[in-house]
Amino acid sequence: MPSADTDIVLYGATGFTGALVAEYLASADTSGVSVALAGRSLDKLTAVRDSLGEAAADWAVVQADSADPKALARMAEQARVVVSTVGPYSRYGLPLVQVCAEAGTDYVDLTGEVLFMRDSIDAYDAVAQASGARIVHSCGFDSIPSDLGVWDLARRVQADGAGELADTTLVVTKMRGGLSGGTLASGMAEMEAARRDPGRKQLLRDAYSLSPDRDAEPDIDQPDPRGTAFDDDLGQWVGPFMMAGINTRVVRRTNALLGYSYGRDFRYREVLGLGTGPDAAAKGAALAAGTFGLGAVMGNGVTGKAANAVAERALPKPGEGPDEETRRKGFFTIEIHTRTTTGEHYVEDVAAQGDPGYAATCVMLGESALCLVRDQDHLPDVAGVLTPAVAIDGTLVARLREAGMTFRARRAEDEATDAS
Repeated sequence: MPSADTDIVLYGATGFTGALVAEYLASADTSGVSVALAGRSLDKLTAVRDSLGEAAADWAVVQADSADPKALARMAEQARVVVSTVGPYSRYGLPLVQVCAEAGTDYVDLTGEVLFMRDSIDAYDAVAQASGARIVHSCGFDSIPSDLGVWDLARRVQADGAGELADTTLVVTKMRGGLSGGTLASGMAEMEAARRDPGRKQLLRDAYSLSPDRDAEPDIDQPDPRGTAFDDDLGQWVGPFMMAGINTRVVRRTNALLGYSYGRDFRYREVLGLGTGPDAAAKGAALAAGTFGLGAVMGNGVTGKAANAVAERALPKPGEGPDEETRRKGFFTIEIHTRTTTGEHYVEDVAAQGDPGYAATCVMLGESALCLVRDQDHLPDVAGVLTPAVAIDGTLVARLREAGMTFRARRAEDEATDAS
């Protein structure tokens, strides 16, 4: 990797999410790490830096715009890691991926856009492999809990000699948080692309749309829950989870990039846990109706005017997001259940305090960047357009645990024995 003047450049620092990521980096241990804030307006960047206090007093500000390739190239060349919070990524993201891939600069973002990731893979995976750059998409709530959770679960199963992962289900057991206008803008851009191009629409519906070699994927059906149903294995009602469209495809890409280390019979889905009470089914039906519309904009392959209208009503405008109290009071808890090829039942617990899409996401994205800067000697020797689990693996799991997140793999039968 070429020498760089700045360890971390945060691009999009004046946006709603970008400013929160800057705030997290200012509060984290960044001793010995140089940080710069980048965006279109030097005045706004300076205001963000000044609002962060003494911790950010020596941070540089860098003027760059997605419409100015030369400015983006200069920014990438002077950075070890570029962090991008500028979306919709399908509209603004590829020029930055290109310059990072060409410069050999590591890159992380928050995208939940399947089509953007597919375009990034097709155009710049080989370029990044040649330069040594690690282009790591989806380093927030989508898709780190899913991707690293399954990765950590698989490591435990393998360590126990319990075979490989087979039927695997992520269940969101509890979640509280707000949604953003940026989420809407990104999703609407994907919907519009799918409406214009039947091929893009089909890509959104393909369970293996992010796989490195589609023809090499196993010939097994991948579940795609749309409605509400009682799940006998989980013992509760479940409904669709709106982030499943991107998360499941990222996890399947990880499995392929790791040489199918999870197994060739790995079947993966994500659902929202609704409980067992008498109102669970009714609650699930209402949630499914909303998720069907919102999920359409999160990569589930559903398009149309009805889904578009639901999304526009449900989410705020770009640049808006939940207030500080909502972000602080948010949280999520997740269980990932798997039946291994030897018939054993394992569970991974993943949890974090803070609004999933903001407070928790800023931790995940910030620590991803710090991991790439500080933990080089412990990271896999890989390059290309990657996933969090492939690029940063257990090193990031350890960092996130230290930052307060939970990643815990357990054998379900052991707990049943202890309880008896």
